[in-house]
This record gives sequence, structure tokens and C-alpha cells, in this order.
Amino acid sequence: MATLRQLEYLVTVVDQGSFTKAAELLHVTQPALSHQIRTLERSAGGPLLERLPRSVRLTPTGRAMLPHARATLADAERARCAARQAAGLEVGELQIATLYSITLGVLPAALREWRRTRPNVGIRLFEHRHTDELVDAMNAGEADLAVGPEPPHWPGVTRALGTEELVVVVAADDPAATGGDTVKLQDLADRSWVHYAPGHGLADVLDNACAQAGFEPRIAVRTEQTAAAPALAAAGLGPALVPDNILPKDFDGHILHPEPAVRRTLTAYTRGEPDPLAAAFIDVLFRSAGIRAREGDG
Repeated sequence: MATLRQLEYLVTVVDQGSFTKAAELLHVTQPALSHQIRTLERSAGGPLLERLPRSVRLTPTGRAMLPHARATLADAERARCAARQAAGLEVGELQIATLYSITLGVLPAALREWRRTRPNVGIRLFEHRHTDELVDAMNAGEADLAVGPEPPHWPGVTRALGTEELVVVVAADDPAATGGDTVKLQDLADRSWVHYAPGHGLADVLDNACAQAGFEPRIAVRTEQTAAAPALAAAGLGPALVPDNILPKDFDGHILHPEPAVRRTLTAYTRGEPDPLAAAFIDVLFRSAGIRAREGDG
């Protein structure tokens, strides 16, 4: 039967890409690590890892086992935290999966409030580019809860946080900045945009918004970094569509509100009923997120 330590060793080897790096991170000798992996492979009935000259590669058996190994380790960590909390020990670590743009915009206020009230409970963030990646990570047991756009057909527990507004930003001297603080997206159809890299969730948001306005955006530049998009737009490379909550107070570009509005519903979600720490953070997040309540929400 596989032990938690063996599963931890497997996950670490995969994440680090080598036995040597994994052994250093786990503070064990490489022979001891290799022995535990071989024991796990015997238990699994076949090789889990293919040893390559400079890396390792999961076998089909290893690929089948890995998500269950991650989920088991996450469950064990939640059990440890719940037991410590039940014993009156307000310590531990809460693991949160989210998107890069939400780390920039929604989470800081909640994390500040959490740190103020629970200084002994650390936060570990797992950040992703796209909602699909975030959902897959949660299904694999990566974190205790996720914060992101509403996941379609999620089988677990969800709590709506509100709707996030997206705005168009341009340079202060851009011609579009002279017409007030609103803009029809079709009026920007002939412009080249600051876009996001393929696979980035906001790339889909921009493409869908422009498609609804009847055009496909031309591309001036693509960026992997959410925070770079408004800076590039303010520098005059073209309009960018960004969540309004990622913009700093001293932002020197011009902000335009698109008509019709571009919004996305944000939620916190867990695989099952959230444990006490996760539930407490969701409450803090709901109060501190600074996003609009959905119609019908309190």
C-alpha cells in the first residue's frame, strides 16, 4: 500500500523534474528517494517514471496515479489543519488556487484582512493563466479552494462573490481619450490592441467581447503578464481590456468603460464542503473583494 511519504516523493520528483533536485528539496539522499519510488512502483504494479538522461517522464501508469497522489496529499494536509484547529491551534497553511489577474486585483485586500486577523495561518497561492487550468488543478487536489470565474458544471460547492468589471485603457493622449469615459468597442475596430498570449484567460475575454461587437481585434503586441497590459496601453501601443481592480490609483493612462459593459462573475469554490479555514477565508473574501454584488445577491 502506498504511503503518504511515497506519494510526496513521487509528486516532488515530477514537479522538480529530477531525482537530484527532489532529494535536495526533501532533505533525503538520492538512494533513499529512489528506493521509496521503486517500492511505490512495486505497489502500483509497474514503472511510474521513465528515467531520462537529464529529466524524468511519467509513464502511463504514473500519469494515472499522479492526480490521485496530489489529491491524497491535499486531503492529508486539510486533515492536519482541521485537527490543529479543532485543538485550538490557529496555525497552519491555507492553499488557494486562482488566476494571475485575481491575485493582482481581488485578493490583496482579502489577504491583508486575513493576515490581520489570523497572522499564524499562512497562505500559499497556486496561480494559473486560464479558468480551464484552474478547474483542472482543483480537480487534481492542488488547493483547498479556488477563486476565479464561475466554473461551468462544477460538482462541488460554489459561492458567488460578485461581478468584476473590465475596462478599456488607452494612453492619456490617445484620440479615444477625448470622448469622455465611455467607448463603444466597435469604435475601436480599426485599432491594433494590446492582447494577451494564447492560453491566457483574458485573451478569450477580449476576443469574445470584440466578436460580440462585430470584429476581430488586430494585435499590436501580446503579453503573458496581466499587469503589463495596462502599462503597454498607457505607453501608447494600443487599447487594452483589463479588470478595473488591477489598475493602481496613480495609473497614468486613460480609463474607458465599454458599452455594453464587459463583466465576469467571480466565485470561490471547493471540491466538497469547505473546511473551517477555507470557509473563514471565503467569508473574508466576500467582504473584502471590492467587486460588485450580482443582482439578487445581498
